[in-house]
Amino acid sequence: MEAIHSEHPEFAAQRAIWKKYRDLYVGGEQLRQNAGDYLIRRQKETASVYAERLNRVFYENYIGSIVDWYVATLFRREPVIVLEGDDRRGREFIAELSEDCDRRGTTITEFFRRQMLEALVCGVSYVLVDFPRAARRPETLAEEDLEGTGRAYLSGCAADQLVNWSTDSRGEFEWVVIRLTSLTKKSPADSVWLRETRWLYYDRKDFAVYRRLEGAGASGAVELLDSGVHPFSKIGKVPLYALRVPEGMWLLNKAGSLQIEHLNKSNALSWALTMGLFAQPVVYTEKAWNQIVGESYYLQLSPGDRFGWTEPEGHVFQIAADNLNRLKEEIYRVTYLMSQAGGSLVNQSGVSKQRDFAITQEVLRTYGDIAKDTIKRVLRGILAVREDALKVDVSGLDEFDIGDFSGELADAEKLLALAPGSATLKQQVFKKLAFKYLCDIRQELKDRIANEIDEAMEAAK
Repeated sequence: MEAIHSEHPEFAAQRAIWKKYRDLYVGGEQLRQNAGDYLIRRQKETASVYAERLNRVFYENYIGSIVDWYVATLFRREPVIVLEGDDRRGREFIAELSEDCDRRGTTITEFFRRQMLEALVCGVSYVLVDFPRAARRPETLAEEDLEGTGRAYLSGCAADQLVNWSTDSRGEFEWVVIRLTSLTKKSPADSVWLRETRWLYYDRKDFAVYRRLEGAGASGAVELLDSGVHPFSKIGKVPLYALRVPEGMWLLNKAGSLQIEHLNKSNALSWALTMGLFAQPVVYTEKAWNQIVGESYYLQLSPGDRFGWTEPEGHVFQIAADNLNRLKEEIYRVTYLMSQAGGSLVNQSGVSKQRDFAITQEVLRTYGDIAKDTIKRVLRGILAVREDALKVDVSGLDEFDIGDFSGELADAEKLLALAPGSATLKQQVFKKLAFKYLCDIRQELKDRIANEIDEAMEAAK
């Protein structure tokens, strides 16, 4: 199928950008190996000098630490999955999915932490939902549970793995093509590695899996491995969900050019300082110079001759160092982390720092809303396919200071005092406090606690 090779124009336009942003985020040896793409060669610079500069290249990775800080702070407390309904089978499934959402032991919190990190680096990440393949369709729900065919699982899809797609007028996918590449060999005894490329095609009803093997002994032809009707055809949707951040909150896109400028300025300053350590000797004399210079030789100077060294005065070095500090502060400013920039901002007043961190918290809450919305859409789609009689909501990801829990209790008491006769308010406040204090327990226990609170409130009526 030749059409499976096609790439969306937006994918072709963004592919090089995604590679650059991944290098800037990871840094380390990955950036050193690709330093030629980012370290600018000076005009008329010789190949040998540029090669030595590439060999000495270093990278101060501010944006990588910033992205990691945002993701770690956002998911400091787990999101709370709130279920409404008496469907015990559905509740048990959600509890299992929360502890192992990808059949690899990854919790749903850790899974979406990775997807949010991918989105902050590349602007978007995707969640693919699938169900185990079944030789035949189960006749009953009990048979479905026994065979495990109703056990949905999630797969993370990077921005550069979705190579082709089409959307309708509402922005929902009509069909998608996901491309996965890996190295494989038939057995450990084989000495030749083959490059395997798989294409996963999904539309609103059908799916297909294609494969191509490239290498010694491989045909290189595209073959169809599997096809059929996918479970999401029940609700007429493509089983791929996007976790997308707005352009203005795409961190690598905001700070990437500043990091590249900082890379070039810092390496230029380092190179100049290094070369300044090897000062050139100078002899001031009016006679012709024909003496041999070396460690084992001496110089014979006339009474009026002088000897010295050529060294930079250092004014431009100070300018460069100041510019590097300004670039560093600008990287933190455009990513809404002025309070962590250091430098000239250390002497800020406490009120000013609180104001800056308030802005950071609003950005974190926006990221939290994006993550919660994606989790809700994924879970609601799965429950609709499984036909579970449950309503699902997601809360949390909106508090980023670990404070004294007694303050939360005091606020709750004041809130309940405003409407002492509202049993519903009391019920919801109790649940929120319980989930906040016990945010790291299993989903099964959270459901049990919620049920016990509901039963206690019903009995009190």
